[in-house]
Amino acid sequence: MLFLKKEDIINSFSMREAIDADKEALSMYSAGKASVPLRTNIDVPKSKGQSLYMPAYVDGANGALGVKIVSVYPENIKKNLPSVPATMIVLDPETGIVSACLDGTYLTQLRTGAVQGAATELLARKDTKIGALIGTGGQAQSQLEAMLTVRELEEVRIFDIDFERASQFAKEMEEVFSVSMRPTKTSQECVEGADIITSVTTSKQPTFSAEWVKKGAHINGVGAYTPEMCEIPREIIKKADVIIFDTMDGVLEEAGDFISPLKDGYVQEEDYQGELGQLVNGKLIGRTSDEQITIFKTVGSAVLDVVVAAEIVKKAKEKHLGMEI
Repeated sequence: MLFLKKEDIINSFSMREAIDADKEALSMYSAGKASVPLRTNIDVPKSKGQSLYMPAYVDGANGALGVKIVSVYPENIKKNLPSVPATMIVLDPETGIVSACLDGTYLTQLRTGAVQGAATELLARKDTKIGALIGTGGQAQSQLEAMLTVRELEEVRIFDIDFERASQFAKEMEEVFSVSMRPTKTSQECVEGADIITSVTTSKQPTFSAEWVKKGAHINGVGAYTPEMCEIPREIIKKADVIIFDTMDGVLEEAGDFISPLKDGYVQEEDYQGELGQLVNGKLIGRTSDEQITIFKTVGSAVLDVVVAAEIVKKAKEKHLGMEI
């Protein structure tokens, strides 16, 4: 069995490769070539946490099989521990034997950033210059890297409910990416005039207002993954011209910000055009003008984990990285 730490993954696989792998994963999912049960989500009220189990199998020449065990423990930050610890188990599709074990925390960050990057690449205007990032938790850096991988941004505004944390994050990221990072004291200052808006929080109320969004903006909803959570305001969902999900069943089962307006009759199911994989496969049309507002929502899917993990293992073996156990 191959064991890959975060550093092994970083040294064997780039964000660009992860974006392409995510596109391939969702392409196969939308084409019916993947078996992905909805994840099992176990509440752990005593620790204010949740434990999730995400299995998947992808058919085809590059078949992939695996399960990711991921927990969401927001209180871990106070203990200086990851708030989203995870482990990825890769199995050989031909034998069912475990072939690799990966740092699932970093894998989650990488493939989640990458799926937003894939959507931004396909839906955002080509001439985007200003990005807005709401939330500076464990997922934030990969979200930022993905935006900067697919678009040449001149400035990224950073907002967090803790301004000091936003300022520190902006300072660190400016050194990493050599792009102007501006911490903002309000969500409005962050969002107004931005070409790409990415929200990655566990908020139970919208993280910005619809009237702050300019024409032609692209919005990514990344953080809300339960029916109680809500990042994207329903008014912008109604106003948007194009709304695409990573997986239709996943979002309509788990994402409160898109379930609630549908349940209330505020929007109709046909307002949700379809899946990113359908866009990749040419079955859907995305943005058709620079004036349109586009929205992408992801709740994550094990199909992303198994395909990206399988590609990482392949690259790591080529480069002789990791530890054989």
